[in-house]
Amino acid sequence: MSVTVVIVDDHDVIRVGVRESLDAGIDVVGEARDVESAIAEVRAKAPQVVILDVHLPGGTGGGALDVLAEILHRPGAPRVLALSVSDAADDVVATVRAGARGYVTKSISGPDLSDAVRRVAGGDAVFSPRLAGFVLDAFGAAGGEVAAADEDLDKLTEREQEVMRLIARGYTYREVAEKLFISIKTVETHVGKVLHKLQLSNRHELAHWAAQRRIV
Repeated sequence: MSVTVVIVDDHDVIRVGVRESLDAGIDVVGEARDVESAIAEVRAKAPQVVILDVHLPGGTGGGALDVLAEILHRPGAPRVLALSVSDAADDVVATVRAGARGYVTKSISGPDLSDAVRRVAGGDAVFSPRLAGFVLDAFGAAGGEVAAADEDLDKLTEREQEVMRLIARGYTYREVAEKLFISIKTVETHVGKVLHKLQLSNRHELAHWAAQRRIV
């Protein structure tokens, strides 16, 4: 079943790029370039998901926050995935507080963006790995401590947990290797074991798993 989407960005080339990056199972039903046209398009097309640039012209100057304030209080409101060049903590936290279900940066690949759209449509909260920590910190997560016993976490060795936390925060394999003074190959081995033990498919699922448990 396809997911209907409205793309909101003030740059034509970005909207075109996003539209062409989404796979065939996602149906772009509308586009908008500023606050006013975004609100009108969402009301007219009633998409399941809005891919929303954070910094938009128009409105009261709040950009995406103005759009969120207008579209989320209505019955049948869409879910919103913020897509931005900004990875600043203030932007991420403000957008999530305003009601966005996810926040990813424009460096995301097409397949990952399509996956993020589907997950947001299904009710998941989705963040680029490096941004999850901002959200957890802002909403009172326990700064990397496990809040309660977790059977899945107990499956991992101490070293695997170290690697898992760094990968979930968005570190590359090379950065993890340098930080833990191990080889990249060893990092790859640990990540493979972590994914197998937790029955996850990739690092994005791992980041979501860790964020849900407040352990990144």
